[in-house]
Amino acid sequence: MATRKAPERPNVSKEELLKYYREMLLIRRFEEKAGQLYGMGLIGGFCHLYIGQEAVVVGLEAATKDGDKRLTSYRDHGHMLACGMDPKGVMAELTGRIGGYSKGKGGSMHMFSREKHFYGGHGIVGAQVPLGAGLAFSDWYKGNDNVTFTYFGDGAANQGQVYETYNMAELWGLPVIFVIENNQYAMGTSMKRATKSATLYGRGLAYGIPGEQVDGMDVLAVKAAAEKAIAHCRAGKGPYILEMMTYRYRGHSMSDPAKYRTREEVEKIKTEKDCIEHIRDLLTQGGLASDEDLKAIDREIKAIVNEAAEFSKESPEPALSELWTDIYA
Repeated sequence: MATRKAPERPNVSKEELLKYYREMLLIRRFEEKAGQLYGMGLIGGFCHLYIGQEAVVVGLEAATKDGDKRLTSYRDHGHMLACGMDPKGVMAELTGRIGGYSKGKGGSMHMFSREKHFYGGHGIVGAQVPLGAGLAFSDWYKGNDNVTFTYFGDGAANQGQVYETYNMAELWGLPVIFVIENNQYAMGTSMKRATKSATLYGRGLAYGIPGEQVDGMDVLAVKAAAEKAIAHCRAGKGPYILEMMTYRYRGHSMSDPAKYRTREEVEKIKTEKDCIEHIRDLLTQGGLASDEDLKAIDREIKAIVNEAAEFSKESPEPALSELWTDIYA
């Protein structure tokens, strides 16, 4: 394993670094446990894990305030945890139990929390992008300074509805931040094979929307970019695009063997760019925390995740009468 270069000390407190470490570790351990439950047959349907991409959502959430909104695609468990949703409710939804956020009827891709302003994972590629603009329109209409984060991937960035939404969002000056989680492979096709664009955020320039490309494996770089984008939106200057360069360690979903990339490529990213190890290095090499301190946090996080897993097994399945609730007609 290659030796990691000692990181520079950022202008950030020990408490903030520990918070980011804890939140990213919670997402990773939760997703690892979800993968185990899927393998045991306790989670059905599709299951898309967020392992490797934790710095994106943790860094962005670190810059938000109460009232800001967020919605994303089907790779959504990490987003729920980062905005403060209860791991028990998320895991119970994954296993289809009544204790889940959608009473066991939504599963992995369709959970919501009005309390945390989380407006869902969405299973249809790119469908959440115009919905996010709609949420931003609501805040614009009400005259408050809330911002909506609309997450989508590099594959969805080729959807026509994305560009229709860009046009409308810029015309109306909506306070929406379009977050492209560019993990470089969409489902299983390299971005290099799917698009001729040098960048994805740059496509917004045709509509007058500013943006930038960010190291999505560095939570501090993500937070700094988020603060800049949020300031732009809160000042009434319209939408902003953040292209987060990140990487998923697992396949597109649990059923994907990921044979379109080499094991060496994945291991190189894990060794040289892992977002959790980066913060771990900042803490230990900066003398802010010991290995024992971080091991204690890991034990605490594992206990939270194990408790969520047990809750998800013990929570009963929804009654048949639930088939007739939460529907339009």
